[in-house]
Amino acid sequence: MDRKVIIIPTYNEKENIEKIIRAIFALPGEYHILVIEDGSPDGTGQIVKGLQDEFPERLFMIERSGKLGLGTAYITGFKWSVEHGYDYIFEMDADFSHNPDDVPRLYEACAKDGADLAIGSRYCNGISVINWPIGRVIMSYYASVYVRKVLGMNVFDTTAGFKCYKRKVLETIDLDNIRMKGYGFQIEMKYSTFKLGFKIKEVPIIFVDRKEGTSKMSSGIFGEAFWGVLKMKFRKIRPKGDR
Repeated sequence: MDRKVIIIPTYNEKENIEKIIRAIFALPGEYHILVIEDGSPDGTGQIVKGLQDEFPERLFMIERSGKLGLGTAYITGFKWSVEHGYDYIFEMDADFSHNPDDVPRLYEACAKDGADLAIGSRYCNGISVINWPIGRVIMSYYASVYVRKVLGMNVFDTTAGFKCYKRKVLETIDLDNIRMKGYGFQIEMKYSTFKLGFKIKEVPIIFVDRKEGTSKMSSGIFGEAFWGVLKMKFRKIRPKGDR
């Protein structure tokens, strides 16, 4: 049986974390969860610890000392997941903007359709975003257009954070050489996957903005991504161990 783990970074997600964990564990097929908890002062970590008593073999947590960035959270999770022998490794938000019911569709895109990376895409079938201000929709959509044109990567949702990797992708990418820390991290991981010759498939989803808790998005995130993409275009992407 394939071993599957969903990595969920958290900071102040007390309103959502128990609900998202229970929703994932209610899915068909056995999924494990790894929470990367960045010292939330609202007690998110304590909620997860309480649930670990109920799900001792399926729910895991790495606690860090503070907000260290989305990219470093996922890289910590990727390394842990590879070390623990998971075959399929997912990224997912805690706030229900990613629908847990779409998780099996991403898994099937990799396990049955031959993708090495499956992306839950907001933009591959038009624009499928609910509850975002129109300005944010336009900014996000055209950021992906910009990335696609600059990098020559045929991915419509380049900043998407709902993904499923086959383990071999994360074993091949030099994770210690991933430089971008915010949402630019999502672009850099996709570009590395693309440049190393792996197959990428976009799975259309409907993205619904969080109903509870506070968004972590900021204009600085887009600034990092804009300039980082230009630098990325001229970097050589080499597999791990090939220096």
